[in-house]
Amino acid sequence: METRPLGRTGLNVSAICLGTMTFGEQNTEAEGHVQLDYALDHGVNFLDTAELYPVTPRRETQGRTEEIIGSWMKARGTRDKVIVASKVVGPSPAMDWFRGPGHRLDRANITAALDASLARLQTDVIDLYYLHWPDRKTNFFGQLGYTHDPDDDAVALEESLSVLADAQEAGKIRHIGLSNETPWGLMHALHLAETRGLPRVACVQNPYNLLNRSYEVGMAECSIREEAGLCAYSPLGFGTLSGKYLGGAMPPGARITLFPDRYTRYTRPRAVGATEAYVALARDHGLDPAQMALAYVTSRPFVTSNIIGATTMAQLESNIASAGLDLPEAVLEGIEAIHAGNPNPAP
Repeated sequence: METRPLGRTGLNVSAICLGTMTFGEQNTEAEGHVQLDYALDHGVNFLDTAELYPVTPRRETQGRTEEIIGSWMKARGTRDKVIVASKVVGPSPAMDWFRGPGHRLDRANITAALDASLARLQTDVIDLYYLHWPDRKTNFFGQLGYTHDPDDDAVALEESLSVLADAQEAGKIRHIGLSNETPWGLMHALHLAETRGLPRVACVQNPYNLLNRSYEVGMAECSIREEAGLCAYSPLGFGTLSGKYLGGAMPPGARITLFPDRYTRYTRPRAVGATEAYVALARDHGLDPAQMALAYVTSRPFVTSNIIGATTMAQLESNIASAGLDLPEAVLEGIEAIHAGNPNPAP
């Protein structure tokens, strides 16, 4: 498994990161442990979780994913073999189980979230800690058409980073990241690091896949020039790029089957049309569609790590194996042709 620098941290992370948000909902603790064992045995040293997980978020299950990773690290003695990333939620009034409906990215909330994550993970330090989404009102989770709100009462990014600086000084976190961020947010954070001595962003966790290449507009240049690469989430577009939902299929136990009303980003008509084209391209070249989609993401020069997820071992084995796939030029040309005809159908 190839490893790559995590920003300027001095750490090297595997090109494939194991996303774990199914642990505790679609996967049991035992199944999660098996996935973690397999991933580590195949060179994956980078694990991604969040206080929010598992998905879909529910009061009854919140935090179970971190607990499963924590029980695995304790049982296997693997804490020093993995780089663990977690996240603190941004404002989300509907999810009032996170410290009440008014939780923000302020000192009290970040401190409480971090301490709870450390306890669930059964560790003294988290290697990479993200702000899961911005406190300010901006575009993320597919929102388009930015409208500036001059009365936005957001917690300043400088305040959030100051809390993380104190956590870093206390030895609770090693490095920081941003998630669901914009070019302005990333560059502002980097400016604050340079001018205020605050922690420097090591990476950005945003969506990126064949159906949503919006990261290439603005963010990719920032990632390369500032050495703050992308840790890409949803590289298979909620699994749609495997082709398993085409023709109206609803595989038992799959995320969109279980939560059809919540996850519609990649099932709209334009996205389905593009998916059909990408799946056909892969099959025309004798490739597995999911592996083609993953290999494309992993090969981008601004990507630090590709966050894969799986509910079955067969999916996990195939996803990890995609790291060894070099896409032929004809396939890359085919991908660009499809993209030119139907760009970013699931932004």
